[in-house]
Amino acid sequence: MIDQIKKLCQAYGITPQRSKGQHFLMDATVIDTMVETARLTSRDTVLEVGPGLGILTEALVASAGRVVSVELDRKLFALLQAKFVASQNLELVNDDILHGNLADRLGADYKVVANIPYNITSRFLKNILTAAVKPSTAVILVQKEVAERICAPAGQLSLLGISVQLYGRPAVIATVGRQQFWPMPAVDSAIVAIRDIQPAAAIAAQLKPVTEKQFWQLVRIGFSAKRKKLVNNLAAGLKVSGKNIESAAAEVGLASNVRAQNLMVADWQQLAKKLVMYLN
Repeated sequence: MIDQIKKLCQAYGITPQRSKGQHFLMDATVIDTMVETARLTSRDTVLEVGPGLGILTEALVASAGRVVSVELDRKLFALLQAKFVASQNLELVNDDILHGNLADRLGADYKVVANIPYNITSRFLKNILTAAVKPSTAVILVQKEVAERICAPAGQLSLLGISVQLYGRPAVIATVGRQQFWPMPAVDSAIVAIRDIQPAAAIAAQLKPVTEKQFWQLVRIGFSAKRKKLVNNLAAGLKVSGKNIESAAAEVGLASNVRAQNLMVADWQQLAKKLVMYLN
C-alpha cells in the first residue's frame, strides 16, 4: 500500500507535513477495526476529520448512510474530490474543523470516526464534547500516550482524562504501531472509543446546581500545581480557608492529603456541589 500512497502524493504534488499531523494510515486491519467498533449502519451519519488520502473514507462510505469528511489541506481536498466523484453519500468539506460550524450538516445524531491529526486532538475533543449537539459515539485514532491519558483511572487522571470522562465512557480498543503509518511518526498510536456521550441537558442535570463553567473552574484550580495537595490548591485558587476546603472534601469522602489526580469524575462533581458558593 505504501507504493500506492507515494504515487498518489506524487501525482497531486503532496508532501506530507509532520507539523500538520499528516501521517497516512496504511493498515487495512486497523481501518476495519475502527469501522466495526463504531457499529455503523446505513442509518448513521459519520463525521470524519482529516481524511487525508481517503483510505478510511472508503470504508466509511461503504458502511454508513452518510459521511461528512473535513479536510483542511487544499491539495488533499482536490485528491479526495477526484477519488470520490461518484460517491453519492459523501460530502467533502474544505475547512478547519476547529473553527468551522458543521451543526447544520451533521444534524442531531451522528458518530465520529477519524484518524485525528495529532496536533489538534485535545481541542477537537473539547469542541465536540462541549457542543450543543454532540456525537453519540466517537472512534478515533490518536497518539498512544494521549489515549492512555483519556482513559486513565483514578490515581493517574489529568485534565484531559476528566474532560472526556465527564461526557462519555472512553476505552482503548487497540494499539497501532508507528510502522503502520507513512511517513512514520515518532510514537505509536491507539484506537479509542468514546461511547455513551451524554447530551448537554444530561450533563447539566448531573452537575446541578453547579454550572459546567463552574465545574471546570474547580478542576483547573485543582490541577494548578500537580505536586501540591488538592486542599492547598483549592484554598489558594478560590481564596478560601483551608479548613473550609478540608471540611467540604471530608463530606464527600476525600482525605485531607488527596491530590487532584486521585479524584474520579464523580468526586469532582460532588466536591463542586459542596463548594459552589465559592465558584464564579
